[in-house]
Parts: sequence; structure tokens; C-alpha cells
Amino acid sequence: MLAIVCPGQGAQKPGFLSPWLELTGVREALASMSDAAGVDLIRHGTESDAETIRDTAVAQPLLVAAGITAADCLVGGDGFAAGTQADLLAGHSVGEVTAAALSGVLSTEDAMRLVAVRSRAMATAAAAEPTSMAAVVGGNREEVLAAIEQHGLAPANINSAAQVVAAGGAEQIKALIAEPPAKARVILLQVAGAFHTRYMAPARGELADFTAQVSVNDPLGQCPLVSNAGGEILTDGRRYLDLIVDQVASPVDWEACMRVFAQRGVTGILEIAPAGTLTGLAKRDLKGVALQNLNTPGDLDAATDFLNEHGENHFGESSDEVDPDKEN
Repeated sequence: MLAIVCPGQGAQKPGFLSPWLELTGVREALASMSDAAGVDLIRHGTESDAETIRDTAVAQPLLVAAGITAADCLVGGDGFAAGTQADLLAGHSVGEVTAAALSGVLSTEDAMRLVAVRSRAMATAAAAEPTSMAAVVGGNREEVLAAIEQHGLAPANINSAAQVVAAGGAEQIKALIAEPPAKARVILLQVAGAFHTRYMAPARGELADFTAQVSVNDPLGQCPLVSNAGGEILTDGRRYLDLIVDQVASPVDWEACMRVFAQRGVTGILEIAPAGTLTGLAKRDLKGVALQNLNTPGDLDAATDFLNEHGENHFGESSDEVDPDKEN
């Protein structure tokens, strides 16, 4: 039972697209995605420094393009095929746009157009007033959530059993760092604003206007998508796209997605480039599940073997049917 997962903002690193450009057809594909997004993905993915690619309007298109590129190379030039070879498909935050492209819900062009609108709208909303985010690691979950609320903040990301990201006013974040919950560490994140909170409401409205005009499909094959909205399991493309829009100003519940993986009996998780963040969370919360990162072309052979081993439903082998009562 295979889950393919797509990382969110913060996973990007300077030069991380460089190795992929050595493969035939990648430069041309990235040039086409650059045109759709209005961002020079080749330059930013190979030459720009960490500060430049931290910019929301640059980071998000880069991440979606990287995921599509890696999936295309994995399955011989058709990223949609990667999605159909999985039993579950999910993305963290902007990674949901990547997942929508890999599943066939969105075309590559529309995915890049959507992430361009999303990233610019979120950057504009973030610039409206001083806001920030901080990861709260450890501590008792109820006490952590209570402390976040007491400081006038919101839990923007529920990443794992041991990590919640708080978001809100910059001064309130500073106060939380100065007065952390018992047995917890609070780490300031280098982000532009309070994403996935009420501060992003203007961005949500702009994205909703855009997606109303976008063609959407149901996921290809038999691979449901797992949403950041409480782990809702979806086979309807329009519903998935609506939740991607809502997600801009709503919490990302990745812990719920991992619970779905456990309930569905996932045996292997493949994280698409730039990989490592989500498999890192799974290593702590999903003991015994095999993990594979696809970061560079050098990982393609291992990733292919991983697909063959864990994607049984799509490689000519039979597996037990999923218990419908396990859906949440």
C-alpha cells in the first residue's frame, strides 16, 4: 500500500533543481512551467540564494514545479502516472497543488497558474501587517494549544504528535517564544506571515475567484486524495480544489493525513522532491512504515523499486480490499 506525498513551503534549497536539468526534456518542461507561473523557475532553482527563494511568490511555484518534474522523470515523462500508481496521494500546504497535478485533478499548466495566483495573493496578505509563525515542539498537546490561544495566536499547522505551528501577530509570537508551554521548545520560523489563519482571508478570496474559472477533473485511476482538511478522503476533483482554496486561511492538519495512512494500512511512503520533511515526520509517527525520498535523479532507481514493492494495486499484484469503514 503506497502513499505519495508532496512537501510544502520551507523544503526548497538553493540549487535544488540543478541535477534535474541534466535529464533530457527537463529544461524545456521547466521553461513551459515558468511561462505559466510567470516565474523564472530555472534561474531560481539553480542560481538564486536562500533568501531569494524564501520569498513566497518564488518558493511556492518552485516547489510545485519540482514535484511535477520529479514525478515526470520517475514514470517516464507523465507525472499523472505517478499519481495513478499510488494508493493514496497527499500534499502539505502548497504541496496539495502538486498532488492535484499528479492526480490529474489539474493540468500542469493550470497547477502552475493556480500556484502563481496563490503565492502572490498570500505574499500580499502577509505584507498587510506584521505577522509570523513559530513551531512548538514537544509538550502536552492540550497545554500547547491552550498556550497558543492564550497568546491570541492560532494553530496553523498540526504537523505531528510532537509539533504544532502557531501563527499570528509578530509581537504575540515573540511573547510565546519568551513564555513557552511546559516541556516544549518554540522555534521562530523564517516565513513572511501568518499563513493558514484569518490573516490570509484576502488571499483565499482571490484564489476562489481564480479557481472558479479553472477546468477540473476527478483523480485518475483508483487513487483517492487525502486532504489537509482533517484528512478528508476525496475522489471528487472539484471538492479537492475547493478545499485547497479554503486551506489558505485554514489550518493544515498533516497529523490527520498520517492517521489516514495508518488506517488504510500504508506500507510505504514516497516523498517527491524536495523530499525529507514529510518522511521525517512519518519516521516519528508511523513506526514500521517504509520511507523513500526522491530528491535527485540519482534516487530514481531506488524510487522505482519502491513503487514496485509497495504499489501492489498498480503493478499486476492483488491486495486486500480497503475496508470502507476505515474512511474518516
